[in-house]
Amino acid sequence: MPGLVSIKTPPEAPPLRISVPTGSGTVRSEQNNPKANSPLPRRPPSPSPSSRAKPSPDRSSGKKKSPPEKIVIDESSLDNPDLGPFLLKLARDTIASGDGPNKALDYALRAAKSFERCAVDGEPSLDLAMSLHVVAAIYCSLVRFDEAIPVLERAIKVPEVLRGADHALAAFSGYMQLGDTYSMLGQLDRSIESYKEGLKIQMEALGDTDPRVAETCRYLAEAHVQAMQFDEAENLCKKTLEIHREHSPPASLEEAADRRLMALICEAKGDYESALEHLVLANMAMIANGQDNEVAAIDVGIGNIYLSLSRFDEAVFSYQKALTVFKSSKGDNHPSVASVFVRLADLYYKTGKLRESRSYCENALRIYAKPVPGTTPEDIASGLMEISAIYELFNEPEEALKLLLKAMKLLEDKPGQQSTIAGIEARMGVMFYMLGRYEEARSSFENAVLKLRASGERKSAFFGVVLNQMGLSSVQLFKIDEAAELFEEAREILEQECGPCHQDTLGVYSNLAATYDAIGRVDDAIEILEYILKLREEKLGTANPDFADEKKRLAELLKEAGRSRNKNMKSLENLIDPNSKRTTKKETSSKKWSAFGFRS
Repeated sequence: MPGLVSIKTPPEAPPLRISVPTGSGTVRSEQNNPKANSPLPRRPPSPSPSSRAKPSPDRSSGKKKSPPEKIVIDESSLDNPDLGPFLLKLARDTIASGDGPNKALDYALRAAKSFERCAVDGEPSLDLAMSLHVVAAIYCSLVRFDEAIPVLERAIKVPEVLRGADHALAAFSGYMQLGDTYSMLGQLDRSIESYKEGLKIQMEALGDTDPRVAETCRYLAEAHVQAMQFDEAENLCKKTLEIHREHSPPASLEEAADRRLMALICEAKGDYESALEHLVLANMAMIANGQDNEVAAIDVGIGNIYLSLSRFDEAVFSYQKALTVFKSSKGDNHPSVASVFVRLADLYYKTGKLRESRSYCENALRIYAKPVPGTTPEDIASGLMEISAIYELFNEPEEALKLLLKAMKLLEDKPGQQSTIAGIEARMGVMFYMLGRYEEARSSFENAVLKLRASGERKSAFFGVVLNQMGLSSVQLFKIDEAAELFEEAREILEQECGPCHQDTLGVYSNLAATYDAIGRVDDAIEILEYILKLREEKLGTANPDFADEKKRLAELLKEAGRSRNKNMKSLENLIDPNSKRTTKKETSSKKWSAFGFRS
């Protein structure tokens, strides 16, 4: 978590490996998985430094101390006001010694109970809030996130913000820890809401331009990027840049980090020129501060932008610069080297040099097959996903599927990776569909949909696209009513997120019209096709080859229904009537199949 300020704790308390208050008055969160990859089935945008941290039980904080002796405590003694601080110190000592989080949890729970018993009536106890933060952090270290949530929800109710800075910032600490925990559960919408509450409290306590506010803004911006909410992320990142320009010297490391995040956002939105400008400025700042490895990472990002702009020679130069630095500083078999190999493989495929592209893929796979110590499963999975996309371009879907399965197995036990796994399952569904394995395709899409619903991404454009793909699989399995429901939900989401004129939205309209025709709702199918044609005639133009196809389809349906085209159609929002009469399964099977096809 970013620069969290909380209530004071004993100065002699040793540092912890998990998120608990320390003697400096801050809450530390050790880095586990900085950021889950976007579920979008594409390569991730340019690298950006992540300040987002998760509770982790895996890292040690220095030399282990001898474990404290086991203390037997009478429950009746919890009324002693000196016992709470003593138990909390025991919890810290137990964690620092590596003697086991379960024993530390017992001490922390007893400390919380003691603070609660000793609290003065009507007076909120910041010691209680602190002990609850520690309890929740230990639950997280035990991967018991569901149990940490109610503890943190209770902790944020203890401080009274109006009582002063200590209370306000204790509440801020609780909200940010709660957001981290929701993030580890994959519930991004709730995570973001918690971060927003924390930011609001911090700004009221410290002012809008405090450097600590900038850190929290960037933290929240990264959460929005993870949820693919790029407009919100951009606004927060701009505020962060403004604050750092005011408080930091020119070309500072803080500004460089902000610009890298802004470049990632601009790249995701397709604004490549702006992304390139931010990366070049970040690169200059890192060079000025002697951060060679960070310079190389930014060079990879610059290469990605050049590749997107089809400036291939400049992209190769950037990648090769980064490759030279990574090999000299990290070794030939480091995953950073493999990641550059993957980017070069993608570039050479796009320039028609297929042999070179395949060679770089194989070199990267050799590195991922024997990772050096310290390589995280997330790094390997990300690389395998990118290589699978290239094999898919090679028209080798079976090999691509194998790589995606490996990536999914690496991530399936990792907290906070639900959205990434959903993206993998969606890509697998597409490949199963292309191979004619429709039952497996539908199963993969269904798993992806369930995870995306649980993670709060049920309103994203990506979710709408996955629903459309699942609907197409249902059509192939003759589950027409199910397909209609999926297309209807996809239509609502894509209209909201992309607008009615977007190609994805138009594709869903066409699929929905075909489905309505198949289940006997011919009038609704006609109305949708008339709406599509009107959109093309009035806003998109008729040069698109789909226009003639859709016009022909509409003519066939009108002829069958004995009608002529109505150019003054009703609004599309009135077309999908859930109370409309549906044909039975028997009637559907006997009906002539739709005269027009479906669009993926």
